[in-house]
Amino acid sequence: MAATPCDVDSAILAGHGFIEPPFALGHECVARVVETGDAVTAVAPGDLVVVPWSVNCGDCDRCRAGLTAHCTAVPYMAMYGAPIGGTWGGLFSDLVRVPYADAMLVPLPTGLDPVAMASASDNWSLAWRLVAPHLKARPGARVLVVARGSIGLYVCDIARALGACEVLYVDPAPEHRELARAFGAATAETLEAVPQGFDIAVEATGRVDQLGLAVKCLTPEGICESAGNHFRPGELPLLDMYLTGVTLRVARDNVRAHIPDALTLAASGKVAPERVVSHVIDWEDLPAALPEKHLKPVFVRADDGCSPTSAT
Repeated sequence: MAATPCDVDSAILAGHGFIEPPFALGHECVARVVETGDAVTAVAPGDLVVVPWSVNCGDCDRCRAGLTAHCTAVPYMAMYGAPIGGTWGGLFSDLVRVPYADAMLVPLPTGLDPVAMASASDNWSLAWRLVAPHLKARPGARVLVVARGSIGLYVCDIARALGACEVLYVDPAPEHRELARAFGAATAETLEAVPQGFDIAVEATGRVDQLGLAVKCLTPEGICESAGNHFRPGELPLLDMYLTGVTLRVARDNVRAHIPDALTLAASGKVAPERVVSHVIDWEDLPAALPEKHLKPVFVRADDGCSPTSAT
């Protein structure tokens, strides 16, 4: 019903991916269930659901440990939107098959807008994971966000809502910085290393030089989360990291484990993910509009719960 490109989809469309096309794109959406198998009990036809980007069984040891992106019941890296761990299709398709539906699908809470939550399959829920658990452990922390797309802006919104005492958002795009300021963040066009300036850093650029600068800004025992897809190699300031004792996680997101918490925050009224949606576009215009450079376009299908009448 509402699908949107992830930040990495933009890189793929620009020719920076590592898999040769053609293949089915898309791994962020809110969908309407149209048919279920006999074993499905958690959802029914007509339900609006979030479809996680990675395919997982929910029952293997890794899934039970929350490592849903590393499920042992399917080929390694099984996902929608890229034929890496098999061919599962893409969420820009009209219909998609969801195996293990009881384990995978998350009903959309009543009152949440499918357009605002189209990114809950990945970027919105990833942004929650990047900062929310750390702020719970470090109330009032100072947060640095170095980004180039929607993930960083979602992090700004979530960090502010969850009590960060300071958020600095770094991005060369002036329109992105303006939106970050609307979320209560200070902004900068470029990052200058500020030793011991921040407790938590989030890098979502895919550039190793920016990741290196981010870790240099951390306080002793600070935490850096890298959500950038690093298609190119590079060097990190390992001696600085050693002396400061930082924790760096560069992780494939186990999104299914924290979609419910991310949706709960979205439903709380403390955040405004809809502000990051840059364009609402009719589903039939998706093939022509997808390659255009927009921050976070959402493609919608006409329906009683998701109308494209405000398309721009």
